[in-house]
Amino acid sequence: MSEPEPSETTNLDRYGSAVLPWSRARAALVAGSASPSVTFFLGTAGAEGTPHAAGVGGLWQDGALYFTSSPRMRKARDLAANRTCTMSVRLADIDLVLEGEATRVTDATTLERIAAQFREGGWPAQVEGDALTAPYSAPSAGPPPWHLYRLTPRIIAGVATVEPYGATRWAF
Repeated sequence: MSEPEPSETTNLDRYGSAVLPWSRARAALVAGSASPSVTFFLGTAGAEGTPHAAGVGGLWQDGALYFTSSPRMRKARDLAANRTCTMSVRLADIDLVLEGEATRVTDATTLERIAAQFREGGWPAQVEGDALTAPYSAPSAGPPPWHLYRLTPRIIAGVATVEPYGATRWAF
């Protein structure tokens, strides 16, 4: 599966820095994915509009960010009512905020492909039915099984934290 390229790039830097290339943000997402030292922060709002934030493990694959949630957790209940969400992360040399929609993944091929990627990153995820299981997860994850979600970004904003500095928004 090929990864989409941004349809629009906007320089957000007010100090005159050049536009950051999408390749820099993408490389940081790939390198930081499925690493136990990187926490992504999911922002959701339920049907009533109350905001919620939760730390999750993330995996960038094929132009989307994959993450899990127990169906009993608030983030999963929020996403069932309102798929629009954000994901924020501080990576090696760039801070990113992704805005888009998250949908639950249930097809066996994608579940196995993403579980294998999580295993390569050190989390021993296995497919069980239409969800993932493992001997452990984050202490706040709730018990297995965990549903797999795919966040498809519409907008990604990045602020470089090392030279060359800059701030850019990519629309997809």
